[in-house]
Amino acid sequence: MANDINITFRTADGEVFHVSGRAGATVMETAVQNNVPGIEAECGGACACATCHVYAPEIIGATAEVYEQEMLDFTADERRPNSRLSCQIELEPSLEGAVFDLPRVQV
Repeated sequence: MANDINITFRTADGEVFHVSGRAGATVMETAVQNNVPGIEAECGGACACATCHVYAPEIIGATAEVYEQEMLDFTADERRPNSRLSCQIELEPSLEGAVFDLPRVQV
């Protein structure tokens, strides 16, 4: 489809999942629709948990809004400077080919 954005998820064990999603969907929605293991998405994208925690590629950076940073501070294990909640990252053409690493566990 013309609006599809191709991204990759890589587990802590090195397993790779190449998926595509529509522009405007979130990275979390794309993971769930493609059955990517390791993205639990318990709150359904409401930024009320950290079960969609990813390590974002450099092109995204750690530019999370305050509420996302607070949720990560409160709930995310294995937090890194590039930690993001995938429910807060919208797919756009600049993410074509982006790789999102997953933490060993989601909490």
